[in-house]
Parts: sequence; structure tokens; C-alpha cells
Amino acid sequence: MSAISLLNPKAEFARAAQALAVNISAARGIQDVMKTNLGPKGTMKMLVSGAGEIKITKDGNVLLHEMQIQHPTASLIARASTAMDDATGDGTTSTVLIIGELLKQAENLISEGVHPRVLTEGMIKARDKALELLEKIKVEGKPDRQRLYDVATTSLRTKVDRN
Repeated sequence: MSAISLLNPKAEFARAAQALAVNISAARGIQDVMKTNLGPKGTMKMLVSGAGEIKITKDGNVLLHEMQIQHPTASLIARASTAMDDATGDGTTSTVLIIGELLKQAENLISEGVHPRVLTEGMIKARDKALELLEKIKVEGKPDRQRLYDVATTSLRTKVDRN
């Protein structure tokens, strides 16, 4: 048992709540940076390296690799998002936004008194239900050439310089 717990049992709860709030704030910070570059009408970001090199991009994977993220939670979100890009070739920004939104909603529920463990169990059930529904609605069959072209074009819009 820690010394703080012996002196004031509520202090440990307050520290845990404060740590949770700081972590959620970090997630929302990275979400705020990334949300404006989602989709075909997303805005470009200008990155300037320490050496003065300039990159202009809206590719979430490039942004997350170039940003110097210090906070452990934000760094974890960035690594999860870039892993999504490594696995699928896209989805970096969407992953950041979904994680940020889940944590924002979790913060609201925690402030209403819902225990984080209950939230975690609920999120796991929601994930399982979503996977079950996706399995039911997936479309089997061989995609036609135009559909493949449309999918590739959508993905490449942020990857290829149009100039």
C-alpha cells in the first residue's frame, strides 16, 4: 500500500482520475491535429523539419511519422494508426479520429460515474457485435474493374502528388 493511500484513500483515486484525464486530453490533441485532413476535401499540413526542410501533405501516415510526439498515449495512438496504414495502405487518420472519439465519449461516461472497467467491457462487446454485423453484410463475389479502380483512386488521392 502506498504512503498516499495510508494518508488519504481518496488521493489515489484523484491521481488515477487525473492521469486518465491527461491521457484522454493527449488523445484529443492528436485527434484535433488530424481531423482537418480527413477525406478528399481535407486540408494540407506544412511540416518544417529542424533542418528547415518543408513537406506539404495531408497523408496521416506521413504526418504521424514526421510529428515529434512526446506524450506516451498520443505516441501509442500514432503507432496504432501507422500500423493500420502498414497493414492496409490507408486508414491512419480515420484510426486516430475513431480512437479520439471513443476516448472523448469514455470521458463523458466516466464523468457521469461509469467505471472504466464497465466501459472497456462495453467496448469489447460493441467490437464483437460490429464484427458480427460486418460478417453478415459483406458482399461476396469478384469485384469488377471499375469498382477496383474507384477503390484504388480513393486511396491514392492522399498518396500521390497531383501536380
